[in-house]
Amino acid sequence: MLTLHHLNNSRSQRILWLLEELGVDYEIEHYQRDSKTNLAPDSLRGVHPLGRSPVLSTPDGAIAESGAIVEYLVHTHAKEHFVMPTAGEDRQQYWFWLHFAEGSLMPPLVANLVLEKAREKGSKPFFIKPITNKLIDGILNAYYGPNLAQSLRYVESYLSRNTWFAGEAPTGADIQMIFPLESLVASGRARDFSAIQGYVKRVHARPAYQRALEKGGEYAYA
Repeated sequence: MLTLHHLNNSRSQRILWLLEELGVDYEIEHYQRDSKTNLAPDSLRGVHPLGRSPVLSTPDGAIAESGAIVEYLVHTHAKEHFVMPTAGEDRQQYWFWLHFAEGSLMPPLVANLVLEKAREKGSKPFFIKPITNKLIDGILNAYYGPNLAQSLRYVESYLSRNTWFAGEAPTGADIQMIFPLESLVASGRARDFSAIQGYVKRVHARPAYQRALEKGGEYAYA
C-alpha cells in the first residue's frame, strides 16, 4: 500500500492529482504547517530525515522529492495514460519540463516570495524601510525578477502552441509544472499570460484533480 504524507498548501497536492489520475490504491497522512513559521511539523522527520512534503511511503521504503515520486509512480503504475512518451520530440519535452519546474521555475519564484517577506519584516523600525526596500529591489531587478520573467515568457509561448507539456495528453511533466504555474496564477503574477491561465484552468477542471482537492483539504492555489 502507498501512503502519501500530505502537507497543506504544498507540492504534495500535485502528487495527489497523479495518484487520482492513475487510479491506484493509497492512503493519506495529513500534516499542517506551523501557524507562525509556515514550516512543516517536526513529525514529518519521522517519515523522512528532511522533514518535508511530499513523501511517499512505498513497499520499498519512503521516497521524497516531487520529481522522484512522479518518476516512481509513472514507472510502477502508469499503464495507458500518464506514461512517459517513448520517442521523438515528446520524450525530449517530457524530460525538459519534468526538470524545468523545480530546476529553473521554482527557484526565482521562491526567492521572490522570501524577499517580499523580508521586505515586510524590514519595515520596522520605519527608518530601516528605505534601506531594506532598496536592497531587495536591487536583488530582484538584477537577477530573480528577469529570470522569472524570462521563464514565464517561455512557458507562455510553449502553451500558446501546445495543450499539454509533452504530447497530446497530460503526463508526469504536467504534474511537475502545475504547482509553480497555479501558484503564479493565484498570486496574480501570471495575469498577463493568458495561455498559462488557460492551462491551469484545464488542469483544475479535470475530475481527478477535483477528487484530489476533496481528499487533500486546504489548498490556497486552487
